[in-house]
Amino acid sequence: MYPKLLIYLDRIRENAGAVVSRCKARGISVAGVTKGICGHPSVAQVMLEAGCKWVADSRLKNIQLMREAGVKGPFMLLRIPMACEIDCAVDLASATLVSTVEAIELLERSCVAKRKSHGVIVMIDVGDLREGILPCEVEGIGKSLKGCRWVTPLGVGTNVGCYGGVLPSPDNIGELVQVGHDLEGLLGYKLEFFSGGSTSSLRLLEKGELPEDVNQLRIGEAILLGRDVTHRQVIPYLRQDTMMFEAQVIEVRSKPSAPKGELGADAFGNAPKWVDRGVRKRAIIAAGRQDVRPEGLFPTGKGISVIGASSDHLLLDVEEATFSVRWGDALSFYMDYGCMLAAATSQYVEKVIVQ
Repeated sequence: MYPKLLIYLDRIRENAGAVVSRCKARGISVAGVTKGICGHPSVAQVMLEAGCKWVADSRLKNIQLMREAGVKGPFMLLRIPMACEIDCAVDLASATLVSTVEAIELLERSCVAKRKSHGVIVMIDVGDLREGILPCEVEGIGKSLKGCRWVTPLGVGTNVGCYGGVLPSPDNIGELVQVGHDLEGLLGYKLEFFSGGSTSSLRLLEKGELPEDVNQLRIGEAILLGRDVTHRQVIPYLRQDTMMFEAQVIEVRSKPSAPKGELGADAFGNAPKWVDRGVRKRAIIAAGRQDVRPEGLFPTGKGISVIGASSDHLLLDVEEATFSVRWGDALSFYMDYGCMLAAATSQYVEKVIVQ
């Protein structure tokens, strides 16, 4: 049934292998990030087979799904756990990202009760303003970690690009490294990981500008899609045909390109702006914002463009299509990260593994 998300495992494996190889040449290990595909076990497995050392995801439900499917891990929880998730984090993950004394104390309490050790990576905010301690807070975090017997500090990490749009640079990743060394001084031993970001940090790696102490990257988008959305580019040594969205045409008609009548907001509270291009041939496919991010869809058919979408109708201009678009046709699209995430999350989109 349509709509479908086609997942090409061999192509994802190829991307993962290429990323791992380039990182390994610089002494950097890769944590394969599966959150963009909702922890699909088959995708996690090919990441491990290609040489990723960790499977990393922000949702414990995804980690549980992968473990139940037989994926061995080890697993890293990418989002700081809620208080209600602490016990599950200790049960399901080998390491967790942290940024608060409260989370560390609850993890230690859970580990004591379960008599089970658990690794943590302290997140440092270097300017993107999402999670992470400020550099001036390292002493308090260090003191908390020194008081733990079962929680083991594995390293430090940072996130850039995902919220504030801040790009990784030698300066801000260098700040991560410096705070990591400060934490080492407080703890009295060397940390295992300096986790220097995600797909956006690959550009620093390619340019030889990644601080040499960085020895781990958490990579999702590059492996899954061969893209780097923060730099608005495809990655030339990776494949972009790793996934495809397909949906079926439910109407084809020639209609005016601008609506008629008094205009208000659309169903999502937006006030669309329309350009009158005259009468144009349009197609509607049976998918919408409940399934995908329309702005992140790229039609594979030449001469087709996305006009817009409501919750479950997606409108296309097919006036200049190089083939005849008919009712019942299945049209295919490449996706950006946000669109893939939406399609993977929607229960209405069938996920199809292509070997």
